[in-house]
Amino acid sequence: MDSNLKRLSMQVNVDDLLPASEKEKEYMVKMRPSTTAFQDGVRRLRKNKVAMVSFWIILLITVASIFVPFFWPYKYESMLGVRPGRPVDASYNNLKPFEYAKSEKTRMEAGEKVFPHVFGTDSSGRDYFIRIVYGTRISLAVGFFASIIVLVIGLLVGSIAGYAGGVVDIIIMRIVDVIYSLPDMLMVILLASVLREPLGKALEGTVLEKIGSNIISLFIIFALLYWVSMSRLIRGQILSLREQEYVLASRASGAKAGWVIRNHLIPNSISVIVISTALQIPNAIFTE
Repeated sequence: MDSNLKRLSMQVNVDDLLPASEKEKEYMVKMRPSTTAFQDGVRRLRKNKVAMVSFWIILLITVASIFVPFFWPYKYESMLGVRPGRPVDASYNNLKPFEYAKSEKTRMEAGEKVFPHVFGTDSSGRDYFIRIVYGTRISLAVGFFASIIVLVIGLLVGSIAGYAGGVVDIIIMRIVDVIYSLPDMLMVILLASVLREPLGKALEGTVLEKIGSNIISLFIIFALLYWVSMSRLIRGQILSLREQEYVLASRASGAKAGWVIRNHLIPNSISVIVISTALQIPNAIFTE
């Protein structure tokens, strides 16, 4: 019996229970700077050549749409063949790319420098390139601001529905289902026609009048209709995350719902949020 107890007894070395020294820690642990999920995503993005080429193209288009109109010699609304006190010069109409009107050729022969029409002109003698640049500026602005509106509303509604659950989730999701069942393009056309006149009167004399009632009505339409897809995605993500141990620990320690959503649920749903927001930009441009 004693021999069996001796075999079963544990031989413990007291030195093994002492705290590790700094040298032992350096030996056992490979030191490297910690990175956040965002930093890791940026690092992987930089390694993706196709994504980086696309990023720089989009950035170039955006910068050009903002700054080119300040330096381009032709204006958006200018009819080049119409000048005060002179007959209309129809040779400016429907020019091909890098083609010149008769009067421009005459000026060039006299030694004057004439800036080319890079994309030609339309039937009214207006420069195509500057009109495309202005159109790009409007489309990008609509896509960006509409996606921000959709992000804010969808994030708020989806987070509340997913975290609260129960009756709150059921009521919100039934409202989402009703809105989701409406035909998008039909509602866009209907709301745009209904909102145009009252918005035009409401915006008179304000800063928003320069933006135009059509663009403002488009933002309102996105705020009313287009947030439902994002709210569904975020709700599903929140539902899967709210049962995680770190969320339960925060709730057990007395953390409020808003704090848990801001500090745990939304940061861990960032991939879904970024992808869904990015997809809203072309959707908004197409609708515009």
